[in-house]
Amino acid sequence: MKLTVSHRDEDGARLASLLWECGPGWRMISSAVLGGGIGERTWVLNAQVIAGYSRMDPADHLAALGPAHGAGVGMMTAAKADHYARGEDGGVEVVATVGLRVPTWAASPEGAEDPELAPIRVGTINIIAAVPVAMTDAALVNTVMTATEAKTQALLEAGHPGTGTASDAICVAVRTEGPREPFGGPRSTWGARLARAVHQAVAEGAAAWHSLAAAE
Repeated sequence: MKLTVSHRDEDGARLASLLWECGPGWRMISSAVLGGGIGERTWVLNAQVIAGYSRMDPADHLAALGPAHGAGVGMMTAAKADHYARGEDGGVEVVATVGLRVPTWAASPEGAEDPELAPIRVGTINIIAAVPVAMTDAALVNTVMTATEAKTQALLEAGHPGTGTASDAICVAVRTEGPREPFGGPRSTWGARLARAVHQAVAEGAAAWHSLAAAE
């Protein structure tokens, strides 16, 4: 996975963007605001924004920041996008940007105050994964579950009281051509490789975030 890092001046800050231009031949599943869902995509952008980001047109904003050609996936983070961590296992590649100011539990009591909003303290874990085989839709959906479980495992092992953050995003890319793998769970061949690569990247990113936060 060849990545390009760029920087821009926006909202009074120097912000980084992380871009993977994969070209044709990839089908992706993503929760991102731009290019989310399932479909063929040619690039993935992970763009840093300010902590108090309040624009109401994030998809348009991301489209303007990404390449002008092809359909892509765009996600945002207040973490430093040029401080990313990588994981690899058996041909599966993962890149994660990890921000952990506000780890949260997925199931919280109704009406509980959102710690990200009072005051704004954004933390986001964005994950981009490339799996070099084709998959059925069902298996592709299962990879999102597998990656999320591996992310949560890494956070709990690092001592964070939460399953992630409220603004996490993910993109899993698989090939368009070739026999379609029917399974993406953590005990399947490719799901297991994905889980280990995600765990590695998130664990490394969490450790780096701690070091960076301690230095600030």
